[in-house]
Amino acid sequence: MTDPKQHSLIEDAQGIAYGAFMASFGIVILTHLGFVTGQTAGMAVLISYATGWGFGPVFFAINLPFYILGYLRMGPGFTLKTFIAVALVSGLSMLMPGWISFATLTPAMGAVLIGLMSGSALLALFRHGASLGGVGIVALYLQDKTGFRAGYTQLIFDALLFSVALALRDVQTVAWSFLGALVLNMVIAVNHRRDRYIAA
Repeated sequence: MTDPKQHSLIEDAQGIAYGAFMASFGIVILTHLGFVTGQTAGMAVLISYATGWGFGPVFFAINLPFYILGYLRMGPGFTLKTFIAVALVSGLSMLMPGWISFATLTPAMGAVLIGLMSGSALLALFRHGASLGGVGIVALYLQDKTGFRAGYTQLIFDALLFSVALALRDVQTVAWSFLGALVLNMVIAVNHRRDRYIAA
């Protein structure tokens, strides 16, 4: 009998697919507007801007070392789901620009859409035992080993990332990017509550 508090395999597949699709759509909007973002995706975006390499391959490659920590900290199930999610985002972000075009997309609307879509994507992935890898895994690992709060590690990393972004993008673009990151984090902060969500 299936535990009603656990997601089924089909539910996990749907949740991860939804999260990957929405995250990819957010990346398409973000790169269309020349914005940046935080965490590992933000690092991949900055590398993409600086080198001309595509976001998808860069995002996939820079996540590879983090799976070891993911396995040690979260176990094989989380690591496999995260690998699948990252692979889907990497692939979809390469395909979607050929499926979507924007006649009009203002920076303000783009920033809000990026935050809302990326936030809902991460919520779906978190609730189905996955993530988009990278810095979040390192932050949790350091918290386990040293007691330094994971949120502080992520905040420091994002502050450094946005500082570097100022060397590659103008101040106004970075400011709009910050709005998108703020909306994203508000979505997560308000909605990601394990004590209010019964499924693991």
